Amino acid sequence: MKAILALADGKCFEGAAFGAVGEAVGEVVFNTSMTGYQEILTDPSYEGQLVAMTYPQIGNVGVNLEDVESRKPFMRGFIVKDYTAQPSNWRATQPLHEYMKANGIVGIQGIDTRSLVRHLRDHGAQEGIISTINSNPAELVAKAKASPGLVGQDLVKNVTCAEAYDWNEGMWELSGGYKKRHGGKAGKRRGRASFTSPSFFVVAYDFGIKYNILRNLAESGCRVQVVPAWMPAEEVLALKPDGIFLSNGPGDPDAVPYAKESVQKLIGKKPIFGICLGHQIMGLALGGKTFKLKFGHHGGNQPVMDLTTRKVEITAQNHGFAVAADSLGGAVEVTHLNLNDNTVEGLAHRELPIFSVQYHPESSPGPHDANYLFKRFTDMMAKHRG
Repeated sequence: MKAILALADGKCFEGAAFGAVGEAVGEVVFNTSMTGYQEILTDPSYEGQLVAMTYPQIGNVGVNLEDVESRKPFMRGFIVKDYTAQPSNWRATQPLHEYMKANGIVGIQGIDTRSLVRHLRDHGAQEGIISTINSNPAELVAKAKASPGLVGQDLVKNVTCAEAYDWNEGMWELSGGYKKRHGGKAGKRRGRASFTSPSFFVVAYDFGIKYNILRNLAESGCRVQVVPAWMPAEEVLALKPDGIFLSNGPGDPDAVPYAKESVQKLIGKKPIFGICLGHQIMGLALGGKTFKLKFGHHGGNQPVMDLTTRKVEITAQNHGFAVAADSLGGAVEVTHLNLNDNTVEGLAHRELPIFSVQYHPESSPGPHDANYLFKRFTDMMAKHRG
């Protein structure tokens, strides 16, 4: 079946459809990761977006029930060069196109993704549409132009949990899958390996949280309760946590003022660690400002320098907004910089136990260079407990 990708500036690409039948409208971005398309599909940070993969061959490892990062896929459309409909992987339970069809994700394959990525790099991320039911380019371009875009839209409300829940799953192992903590204690059960008994209680705000963040927190010795993005600071403090985590999520941080207000009330009360959107909300709560990047950072190969150690990490990233360095007050220091464009990748308060990073130390997919940040958080909680 024929499919068309049309951008708001009039650029069009014709290819073949795969996945769900229909139309998908959203901001078109590109991801430079070479692996992990299932984790990318299920990352809630992609709510409101159409994602183009720069790696050409997609689909050859299929889809399985374990490699998901949220309760369902949230991206609106998928764009690839060469789709493999017959997977070759012992863990696969179904082909990618069947998974996309079941979850309503429209896809286009067979287009020149290098040309698309160069166009987005030169002209910036923009609204677009994938259609398998309309072959009129002019009509599709008009629909793309009419799309409101991400700025000013609260997309967090579409991805956050409806109610609080506890998390008791650790990292994956070949011998038994994901580790489980039973009854608040680590132990071997049903062939699953044990992992660290909890030493800390963390409340994690769900702005679109990825499961592997929760697994890393649990593996680091944290009992984790996940709460909705709208939960007031007073209710969070009433739970008496040792620390508070601010998660990743989609879209414009300025469009979720309730999150900023909650974080402002939590500052100075408990140790706080933020990632991605959580980092941006932290920046706003500390008096800073954010801005939209030209085409964002999406992929597993972004070089970042930790200014506190002068070490360079290769990081996984997925964001379209950034904190403006010159908007931060003297009490806040920039701790990490992106070496490609010198944008802010990390913040810390000079006196209070608060820090955040723009990138994803939990990887999934991506490198593990920044995994140490979870220990930095537990060390902070241990130091300020009481």
